[in-house]
Amino acid sequence: MKIKVLIVDDEVDFAQTLAQRLELREFSVTPVFSGKAALEIVEEIDFDVVVLDVQMPEIDGLEILEKIRKCLPLTEVIMLTGQATVDNAIKGMKLGAFDFLLKPADTDVLEEKIREAHGIKMRHEDRIRKAEIENIIKQRGW
Repeated sequence: MKIKVLIVDDEVDFAQTLAQRLELREFSVTPVFSGKAALEIVEEIDFDVVVLDVQMPEIDGLEILEKIRKCLPLTEVIMLTGQATVDNAIKGMKLGAFDFLLKPADTDVLEEKIREAHGIKMRHEDRIRKAEIENIIKQRGW
């Protein structure tokens, strides 16, 4: 099954180009162009990884990150920014970002980060499934 990636960036051309590049690398990619659109779609779809721009109008990336982490706690978020600041990177990491990359991110590096983030999500989901199975076994006295 393909890794489901959500790209959130108000720069439409950038987001669409990045989506095309990642689709060529066998990812299932959904680009959205606003924080509001991102928050709406994560209510409907369980993405594996979100690639999120920090600087956007209306709702900034750090606020979106915080809301995504509440809605999809196992989904990893990779932050992208054109203006890297140590302060934003620290805030993003404290809010649970998987990583912080400069725009335009090298596609090979981004692919590697997406695969790493997906691996972490899969390990968390496996632990949850095992715990649920153990709980069922205990409840039934097996």
